[in-house]
Amino acid sequence: MTSARILGTGSFLPERVVSNAELALTVDTSDEWIVSRTGIRERRIAAAHETTCDLAEQAARQALDAAGCLASDIDLVIVATTTPDRIFPGTACLLQERLGIHGPAAFDIQAVCTGFVYALGIAEKFIHTGSAKRALVVGAETMSRIVDWKDRSTCVLFGDGAGAVVVGVSDEPGILSSHLHADGAYKELLTATGGVSSRGTGLHAGDGHITMRGNEVFRVAVTTLDALVSETLAANNLKQSDIRWLVPHQANIRIIAATAKRLGLSMDQVIVTVDRHGNTSAASIPLAFDTGVRDGRIQRGDVVLMEAFGGGFTWGSVLLRY
Repeated sequence: MTSARILGTGSFLPERVVSNAELALTVDTSDEWIVSRTGIRERRIAAAHETTCDLAEQAARQALDAAGCLASDIDLVIVATTTPDRIFPGTACLLQERLGIHGPAAFDIQAVCTGFVYALGIAEKFIHTGSAKRALVVGAETMSRIVDWKDRSTCVLFGDGAGAVVVGVSDEPGILSSHLHADGAYKELLTATGGVSSRGTGLHAGDGHITMRGNEVFRVAVTTLDALVSETLAANNLKQSDIRWLVPHQANIRIIAATAKRLGLSMDQVIVTVDRHGNTSAASIPLAFDTGVRDGRIQRGDVVLMEAFGGGFTWGSVLLRY
């Protein structure tokens, strides 16, 4: 049976590092307050000239190199992002042009923090049905552009970056299953105000910024991810002990720790980058996955669970054998 397997990974982070101490100079917060509640110590912020596509391009080229394939081998490009360069064309089309790819399907996915999981699940379906042979899947964000830097409850959380994978046809087991969900009834708990259709292209003052009711988001996230883990294991007839690595969305260390506990995993089996990257939305899982692959922790044959929860609410998981 044909499988979709990750052939290579890549990532890219902007050069500028913003520490908690630096944020404390402009908003009423402290390193201790941020670390104790989120686990975040620093984040990367894109330079004024850097766009989401710039970050995506660097991560994509690294993933192509790791996979040992040329851009011309790619017949599907999916970019998961909430912060596209333009309203249109999509960032995937801009990336496609940068890489010199002409003709294959290219489109964006907007599922916020769950975006990469959605994109990977879609790419797997394309490959499984024979509609594609090699897909480039990227999660890239410049979340700093939609953060209200005067709002201490949100500005401390987010960062910029990109991660990418090349997924290809394989006779060996690869992506075992994907599980994608959403419920728009929770839309006001985590949102970015304003939009093209509701306010026109010229946003009003205060529009376009992230707002979050953090305690309520936390409660729903922990409960929802717990059920998602059970669903994923049951669908594959696996036990908790069959999972070698957890690669979660990097939003909050307390949510990550709760999911690890549900799986009976020690934190040594969890790829954690939230302390250095903050919440990079759709980029966080591929960034963390690439980190685990490149430092040698994640090895070929390991069973890996990716899971995420984000605005919408959206949530989802991908179970794979690397």
